[in-house]
Amino acid sequence: MSASEVLSTQRNDDSFDDIWEEIVWRGLVHVSTDETELKALLAGEPITYYCGFDPTAPSLHLGNLVQLLLMRRLQLAGHRPLGLVGGSTGLIGDPRPSAERTLNTKETVSEWVGYLEAQVSKFLAFEGDNAARLVNNLDWTAPLSAIDFLRDIGKHFRVGTMLKKDAVSARLNSDAGISYTEFSYQILQGMDFLELFRNYGCLLQTGGSDQWGNLTSGTDLIRKAEGLTAHAIGTPLITNSDGTKFGKSEGNAVWLDPTLTSPYAFYQFWLNTDDKDVIERLKIFTFLPRVEIERLADAVETEPFRREAQRTLALHVTTLVHGLGATEAAIAASGALFGQGDLTTLDSATLEAALRELPHTTTPPETLVVQLLVDTGLASSLGESRRALEQGGVYLNNTKVGDAAMTLEGHTLPGGMAVIRRGKKTLAGVFVE
Repeated sequence: MSASEVLSTQRNDDSFDDIWEEIVWRGLVHVSTDETELKALLAGEPITYYCGFDPTAPSLHLGNLVQLLLMRRLQLAGHRPLGLVGGSTGLIGDPRPSAERTLNTKETVSEWVGYLEAQVSKFLAFEGDNAARLVNNLDWTAPLSAIDFLRDIGKHFRVGTMLKKDAVSARLNSDAGISYTEFSYQILQGMDFLELFRNYGCLLQTGGSDQWGNLTSGTDLIRKAEGLTAHAIGTPLITNSDGTKFGKSEGNAVWLDPTLTSPYAFYQFWLNTDDKDVIERLKIFTFLPRVEIERLADAVETEPFRREAQRTLALHVTTLVHGLGATEAAIAASGALFGQGDLTTLDSATLEAALRELPHTTTPPETLVVQLLVDTGLASSLGESRRALEQGGVYLNNTKVGDAAMTLEGHTLPGGMAVIRRGKKTLAGVFVE
């Protein structure tokens, strides 16, 4: 599939009557304000909507990708997106269940704002009648005095309501408690929505369902301060098989920055999606039409061993995030590692990224191949290594090893790397000193 073919799927599915029906079918609405009003709002004249991204790390991650693609769907339907990068809220940090966030320096947050703005910009169109625009909440927060903040904004919030928010109540009942810094986050996010409502006519905010308390802080503030109605959509959290969400707070983030999660590792993440999750993720993370997703759902049921749905998912999402060239390199590396391609044709960066994802070791070139099996955990002892070799089950760079005295010398790939394989599917990487 060419890049244009992948990108041409970035259109709304014409099998639905309206965008609300489509995003509901795709499972993107976990919780929302009034559904009837939202459906009518999104089916009418173009509205302005926003999503916020806090620079609490140098990159966005998989959870943020849900929001970026929802923003893109709404823009394709004719609505106007505002991508907010939180230069002020990134200095504070919203409450997480476990403990206080580490506060980063202003210089670090400012640098990360630039990184996130560049990532957000990749997913939105900045030309046309419904062109996107980027905003930074530091622009309206920094000039505001503490007294003005308390008089103009704080007066609309009731402490009892704030205490009932899930993120706050969880921390109040923990040993760590919660600082006023994090407690005040919901006020700042509410103020963002009010500011965008006043200056851009913004009527809708999207975010993860775990942020619902912060989302409704904004809708409540607009109702109290302006006497008008605004809306919010909370999307589902993307979780792994044990129910743990992916994200930087959990330490298992899948990053959008290729230096933090390589395109190869990113591709493999999607390729390894469980059968029971793959259709849901195709709905959320691709622009494939319903008829194609339903066909892939049938394929999962009738021919799961082909993993067509997983390969389609990995192709589309990796291309959307990293481009077709990086995706093709990841696919080539995946095949070559298992003997279905020429390892010598892979670029060094892609090969290294792939080997870093495997068990690996660093060793001098005179190391015996049978020793490498032990060093990488592919065998428990030299005796087991030799038996595997004698049975014809050991491969170095996809070439069968027949000599127990063979070393790495003269058998490395460009960049001083090697791939050692036992049997058909058990792999390890070697980096030569």
